[in-house]
Formats: sequence, structure tokens, C-alpha cells
Amino acid sequence: MGYALLAGAIAAEVAATTAMKYSEGFSKLWPSLVTAIGYLVAFALLAQTLKTVAVGTAYAIWAGIGTAAVAAIGMMFLGEGMNAAKFAGIVLIIGGVVVLNLGGAH
Repeated sequence: MGYALLAGAIAAEVAATTAMKYSEGFSKLWPSLVTAIGYLVAFALLAQTLKTVAVGTAYAIWAGIGTAAVAAIGMMFLGEGMNAAKFAGIVLIIGGVVVLNLGGAH
């Protein structure tokens, strides 16, 4: 159940971060509300996740998947380009999450 809550937390955080882009510095009401609500939901679900999943594991997964997902959304929908450095950064982030989990972050 902890990992399902973590997946929901990540989805809410990614949605909130994407909405923040559309809020134009919190000058647009609806994207700003989606951002605020998304972060509230994300942190509430993360807090529940930490009841059953180690904080190091949860945060590594949260940060890694969230960062990779937001970068992918930026490239696919927001016109951000892909280059070798960006690709390498995403690979390193995901690799770091894997290493942390294999190395006993549990």
C-alpha cells in the first residue's frame, strides 16, 4: 500500500509542478489553484507513505521519478529540447535511485 500512496504522491507533485508552469508566476487563478492543491495532496500522500516505507527509499523514488517525469513532460509538451547533457542527467538520477534502493535504503 505504501508504494501505491507514493505513486499517487508523485503523480500529484508532477501535476502541480506542470500546473505551476501554466500559472505564469501565480498570476493565473486556475493553474495556481491546481498547483496549491496538487502540492497539498502530494505531501499528504507522502506523509502516509512514510508510515510504511523508509524515508530514504521514499524520497529517492519521489525525487527521481518526479524529476524524470517533469523533464519528460517539458520535452514532450512544453517545447523543451533534449540534449546529451539533459539525457545523461536523467539517466544519472534514475541510476542513483536504483543504487540507493539496491544499497539498502530500505
